[in-house]
Amino acid sequence: MAVVKSGSDQAAVLSWALQRLAHELAAPSPGSSIVVQNLGQIMLVQVLRLYLAQEENSTPSWLIALADPRVGAAIQAIHANPARPWTVADLAKAAGVSRSTLALRFKQKAGVAPLDYVSRWRMQLAARALKTETSTISSIGQKLGYDSDSAFSHAFKRIMQCSPREYRDKWTSGSLK
Repeated sequence: MAVVKSGSDQAAVLSWALQRLAHELAAPSPGSSIVVQNLGQIMLVQVLRLYLAQEENSTPSWLIALADPRVGAAIQAIHANPARPWTVADLAKAAGVSRSTLALRFKQKAGVAPLDYVSRWRMQLAARALKTETSTISSIGQKLGYDSDSAFSHAFKRIMQCSPREYRDKWTSGSLK
C-alpha cells in the first residue's frame, strides 16, 4: 500500500492522470485506448516511485532490491541468463562491487542471499513452464541450468514444497489454480 498525500507532486500527477483517464473513458475518441494504456502506466510508475521513496529503509523486497543500482544490476543479470551457474563473484562483477558488498546489500534490499534469489527465480520460471508448456520436466530443468533431473527435482521440492511432477499434476487437475 502506498499513501499519496494531497498537495504532493505525486498527488498532482495522479490527479491529472485520473482526470484524463476519466475523460478518455467517458468520451472515447480515436486513440483513446492508447491514451488510457499510457495513463495507466504513468500512474503505476508514479505510485511505484512513491512506494520506493516511502519504503526505502523498510522491509526488504524485490522492488526495493531492483531499485538499488548495484543489486538491480545483479538481478538483471540473473534474469537475463537464469541457467548460468551463477556464483556470488559473478554477480558481484556484474554489479561492479566486491562479493561481500553485494552479499550484504542484496540481503538488506531483497531479504535473501544472492544465490537464494537465483534458486527462487529459477523455480518461479520452472513453475510457469510446468503450468504453460508441454515440455518434459527434464527439459525444463535443463533449460534452467540443472544438469540432472535429480538436482532439479530436489531444488524444486526444497523451494516449492512438492516435486515438479506433483506441481504439474496439481495444476492440471485444477487444485492450484
